[in-house]
Amino acid sequence: MTSLRSMAARLPFPSSARWLLPVVLVLLFLAILIWLPWQARQMESNERQEQLIADTLWVEQTIRFQLGRHEEDLKSVANEILAGASVKRLHERMASELKTGLELKRVMWVTPEHDVAASSDEAPPAVAMLSAPSREAAERARLSRNGVYADPAPQPAYPSGTPGAMMMDYHYPLYRGATYLGTLVATYQLSAILEEMVPWWFAQDNQVTLLDRDDRILARRAAAGPGHGVYTHKRALDLPGAVVTLMTDSVKTAPKLLPNLLVGSVIVLALALLWSLLALWGHISRRLEAEEALRQQMAFRTAMENSLVTGLRARDLEGRITYVNPAFCQMVGYSEEDLVGRSPPMPYWAPEVMAEYQHRLQNVLQGTVTPEFETIFQRPDGTRIPVLIFEAPLVDNDGRHTGWMGSILDISDRKRIEELNREHQEKLQASSRLATMGEIASMLAHELNQPLAAISSYTTGALNLLARPGVDPATLKPALEQAGTQARRAGQIIRSVHEFVRKREPARHDEDVATMIDSIRALIEMQARPHQASLQIALPADLPRVRADRIMIEQVLLNLARNGIEAMAAVPLARRVLRIEATHDAAAGQVAVNVIDNGHGIPQDVAERLFSPFFSTKAQGMGMGLNICRTAIEFHGGTLTHRDNPQGGTIFTFTLPASQVTTEK
Repeated sequence: MTSLRSMAARLPFPSSARWLLPVVLVLLFLAILIWLPWQARQMESNERQEQLIADTLWVEQTIRFQLGRHEEDLKSVANEILAGASVKRLHERMASELKTGLELKRVMWVTPEHDVAASSDEAPPAVAMLSAPSREAAERARLSRNGVYADPAPQPAYPSGTPGAMMMDYHYPLYRGATYLGTLVATYQLSAILEEMVPWWFAQDNQVTLLDRDDRILARRAAAGPGHGVYTHKRALDLPGAVVTLMTDSVKTAPKLLPNLLVGSVIVLALALLWSLLALWGHISRRLEAEEALRQQMAFRTAMENSLVTGLRARDLEGRITYVNPAFCQMVGYSEEDLVGRSPPMPYWAPEVMAEYQHRLQNVLQGTVTPEFETIFQRPDGTRIPVLIFEAPLVDNDGRHTGWMGSILDISDRKRIEELNREHQEKLQASSRLATMGEIASMLAHELNQPLAAISSYTTGALNLLARPGVDPATLKPALEQAGTQARRAGQIIRSVHEFVRKREPARHDEDVATMIDSIRALIEMQARPHQASLQIALPADLPRVRADRIMIEQVLLNLARNGIEAMAAVPLARRVLRIEATHDAAAGQVAVNVIDNGHGIPQDVAERLFSPFFSTKAQGMGMGLNICRTAIEFHGGTLTHRDNPQGGTIFTFTLPASQVTTEK
């Protein structure tokens, strides 16, 4: 061991190696001194950028939430319009909307003719002055039957507005059944949106701007001066129909390196411990504040979700349930512990629709989902509940698709109401048939009197012949055959009436249009005979069958024919011709039936209310005939319309879905 030490002591140690380690350590130390401020600057820059993104997302959600609240309020105003509220009531209701949201500058009801039917303004103009994008949005809303935002545009010259201000209109279409009543227009001033919806603390640190689809400035709020373009973020507002982007530009500049690295190094070395303690204290303080803010947000979110009556359910990409709210648990009868983490099949799936569930699950696993559908859930006690489900993708901050969020509504009450409405419509249709038969009762007696009188005459003649001696029985055959023919004619009339008034459940089958017309032809001719009107029927030989309930369509034909015959009561005899035609539209898959009269036509004021319940131009009419006819046709998925006859009179047209089975001629 001693010899080894002596040998090692005599080995030469190069002088360059002696300085290498200190130089490396000094260079490393200098590198650390240079790297630390740069890294701190980089971290601070990243932190500011992340905070700006989070705050921008929060502001965007706040704006969208407020706009969504206005959309719900406008739907309630629309319901009042459809319920027939007065103009004064609508003005007060619209004016109250402006008080709850200062970003709203005007609410008005614009008719299809662009007239202002009601407005929040004290003295609105008679004709709505809408920008070109607003008019396009109104048309899109009419076609889609959903609310649509218009691209922002300068304010037209309007009494209650600020000329030249950038405005954005929201159009909510108004439909009463299939009748389009115009749109409910809410006008937002974009600068007011920034003033009212962007928090003051956020505006003190950032310049907030709204941009259009071409990044042109629509409105800007710069409470603390212009931004420096260092920390910016854009977030598109999710507005159906319009492209508006929220852009934030922080007034903060990028952190700077220390001006003198050597002096900074001494200061850093001297205050390293204190800085570490202060940095740790600041980090802990910020962390505690962030945790407290997170707890408050979570408490707020939990309270909001617990107060909802809509069930919420989140699933991952494999179909496992990751979240449910109390409303969903109450709806299906299972606790959160029973559902969260559960993989399909779910305990609330009903056996009779299990195949449907499996099919939808496969679509979800493949990345596709039906946004809205109805199905049935089953509670533990076996109770079935109909539900309406809306599903949308869940996306994290990085834009990755992580699952699906579903909103579930219990529609049991709606189904019961639909069933009551269906039963009510059936009762109205039965009442209408009975009323129709009441109107033709006298004509029916007259029609039956003729074959019965003929039968009596033929049988009396046959008895007289039998009383004569030597009469050949063969001579009685023509009289008896004629009596049988008249008896069958009377029976056919009775069967037609019985089939027409018989109460039954609606059932759609493949029916022949010609057969349906023939079955009520006797009833139509009975109504036409007192008015000295004639009936013409023109049907193409290749007319396909229709998918329809025969009795309901026969009632529609009889009502339309009766109206047409009565409309021709005052025209010359040569023009009293009722014509029934039919055409086939192969592209649309429909058969159109036209009932054409040559009567006095329908005045414009009557045409506007023609299909309204309880409206009638007849002194003894109930005003339900055409309304029931339209309901029956819409039940089949068709439409009932009318137009003027170029030769004078009216043409009523209704469409029915064509069947795949053709009629053999």
